Amino acid sequence: MPLRLDDLRPNDGAHTFKRRVGRGHGSGRGKTAGRGTKGQKSRAGGGVRRGFEGGQNPIQQRMPYKRGFTNIWKTPWEVVNLSQLAGLEIDAITPEELYARGLIRGIEFPVKILGNGEFDRSIAIAAHAFSASARERITTAGGTIEELERTDRWVNARPRSRRLPFNRTLREARVGKSGGPERGRMHNNRPRTGLKEA
Repeated sequence: MPLRLDDLRPNDGAHTFKRRVGRGHGSGRGKTAGRGTKGQKSRAGGGVRRGFEGGQNPIQQRMPYKRGFTNIWKTPWEVVNLSQLAGLEIDAITPEELYARGLIRGIEFPVKILGNGEFDRSIAIAAHAFSASARERITTAGGTIEELERTDRWVNARPRSRRLPFNRTLREARVGKSGGPERGRMHNNRPRTGLKEA
């Protein structure tokens, strides 16, 4: 018999129909529609986020091996080994030259020279920091070292809270304590009496 369009069928198990819940007791999924009885997860729009454990300390905070953090104030040093500098045919090595040759990500990052690899060239190297082994190998080869002053935005670690200096001033002024001024009388990090001059 010839194959017709209405004879086409998917393979067994290739297509499953969506389970229609809440269609009466006879369907087997009526009444509570598979959601159980009462509670937050049985309501429309209910449910909790992934990892929520009813308000108790979640597992990612209970287990010691789950702890840790990423220091967002860490200085992103650009490290360059002496083995990478040995093949550069230039008269002087500076952060600008390293960036032009793709050895560092950008000139806004501080550069540190490490002593891995062989180095026997007499050349001037300028960077923001040098390891002890790098200093020894460069000077032994007859080269010179120039340690640049850091002017990047990672020179000083930023405080976690911008209010720390102000809070320190409040403590020193005994704000809120017996005999001290009220918090509302503090302005510009200096205590004010709040009394008008005659």
